[in-house]
Amino acid sequence: MPTTAAARAGTDRAPIVKVVFASLVGTAVEWYDFFLYGSAAALVFGALFFPSSDPVTGTLLSFGTYALGFVARPLGGIVFGHFGDRVGRKKMLVVSLFVMGLATVAIGLLPTYASIGVAAPILLLACRLAQGFAVGGEWGGAVLMAAEHGDDARRGFWSSWPQAGVALGNLLATGILWLLALVQSDEAFKAWGWRVPFLLSAVLVLVGLWVRLSIEESPVFQQARAKLGDRTHQPLLEVIRRYPREVLIAMGMRLAENIGYYLVTVISITYLTTYAGSAADKSMILSALLIGSGVQFFVIPLVGALSDRVGRRPLYLIGAAGLAVWMYVFFDLIGSRDSGKIAIAVVVGLLLHTLMYAPQAAFFSELFGTSVRYTGASVGYQLASILAGALAPIIALKLLGDVGQPNTTAVAVYMTVASVLTIVAVLAARETARSSLNHDRTLD
Repeated sequence: MPTTAAARAGTDRAPIVKVVFASLVGTAVEWYDFFLYGSAAALVFGALFFPSSDPVTGTLLSFGTYALGFVARPLGGIVFGHFGDRVGRKKMLVVSLFVMGLATVAIGLLPTYASIGVAAPILLLACRLAQGFAVGGEWGGAVLMAAEHGDDARRGFWSSWPQAGVALGNLLATGILWLLALVQSDEAFKAWGWRVPFLLSAVLVLVGLWVRLSIEESPVFQQARAKLGDRTHQPLLEVIRRYPREVLIAMGMRLAENIGYYLVTVISITYLTTYAGSAADKSMILSALLIGSGVQFFVIPLVGALSDRVGRRPLYLIGAAGLAVWMYVFFDLIGSRDSGKIAIAVVVGLLLHTLMYAPQAAFFSELFGTSVRYTGASVGYQLASILAGALAPIIALKLLGDVGQPNTTAVAVYMTVASVLTIVAVLAARETARSSLNHDRTLD
């Protein structure tokens, strides 16, 4: 019986759908864990682990441990990228998810400063470093599994789903915190309620591991591995020697996207609860972030598909420029303490971020050759995270200054500088939409 075109399409689509689902679920779990820390740092960690400081200083110190998670991410990207380019993407994705789960559950079990003194923030730091190390290897593997299983014409769509997993992870983290804030008093939340989301991670990790263990290795990687044969292969050295320009481009492209995201999702919480309002406004900003993350989750694949039609660069440029402009009104809307205006501020900010974030996975994958793609994409992505996401909350709080007279214009200028650097990087990159992933300077 002859095979119809529709039947062949369905057969071809089944593996990629399964791989994309595995990448989506695993990424959502990893980033649920990672974002949960950021939200908790803004809400309770300052008081629980750095209680001798005033509120702003305590929050700065908690963001300091938050930032160190980003410092560990390039190391994770290098280690997981090295083995991901040598032994396979799938194995590294399973390991990264397991490490992240252990670190997050451990945070939920940590005694606070009141119980064990200075050992508490030290243990918190150790757990955060483990989180950063794990998530440093997560992103590259997840997007490459989707990109390398997919076809050239729809790579932007397929590889955007792991990016949607980041929004889903934030949605889960924010949703649980919002629910707890709704049903608990501030006293109960600080006493024990904040631990619940971290401990729930154990269930999510088990689900993610089960899904990831069921998928096949990337066929593009297997072909490149066969060509390499027994040749000595050092992915990091190959990236430095053959792809330095691409690493710098990827880092530049990350700046506006990463800084903008953390200003919208993390600093917004601190600004409303510490600078423009009070702890009583916590549920208001969490509700807005919940709505924004939900909208972003559904929009990311649509923008990813659009990037297959119009290209990666135009969308990226619009997103970078848009966030620079939006940040000048963002804090006024947040400071209004009006739930509708706060929701608009967050949703628009996340939509502009999506114009960069949705095509980013395909864009970065297409910049590097197969034998070094995991390492190259991860290093470019994660090194920028130190300069961008790690420092963004700290720099923003410093720029805001005193609680009585916050300088929101300075933060907007900070966003503008990041956007200009990203625009320069995008203009320096070639358009990669619909290009083949079967290229490799190491094998040429």
